[in-house]
Amino acid sequence: MRPDRPLLGAVACLAAGVALILGYCQGATSLNAAFPFSASNLHIDITTNGPAVFGGIGLIALGLLLLAWAVLAAIVSQIARLFARDDQFESILDRDTESSFDDEPYSGSLGISESRHEG
Repeated sequence: MRPDRPLLGAVACLAAGVALILGYCQGATSLNAAFPFSASNLHIDITTNGPAVFGGIGLIALGLLLLAWAVLAAIVSQIARLFARDDQFESILDRDTESSFDDEPYSGSLGISESRHEG
């Protein structure tokens, strides 16, 4: 199980949900910085009206669900690597890395090479 696609989907859904809510909000923000720091405060008031509320909340919920799925997939993937045989990973690393540009007369030049397979 690969966690990369659910993670990308989670980031996209979370970003779209937050953007939808913040894009249609009417609110106010205030910051009071004071010394001593215990007297400082930050106040954020976000009010969103209309269908952006349900769309934003739905996208954020879907993003959180995908994020939980990606975390579980990453955990399962790491546990599976602990119990996997070593020769499985060696076969992945020992792929054929033969270049198709070895027959070029000028090794420093870039060109397009075609290989035709007949059979």
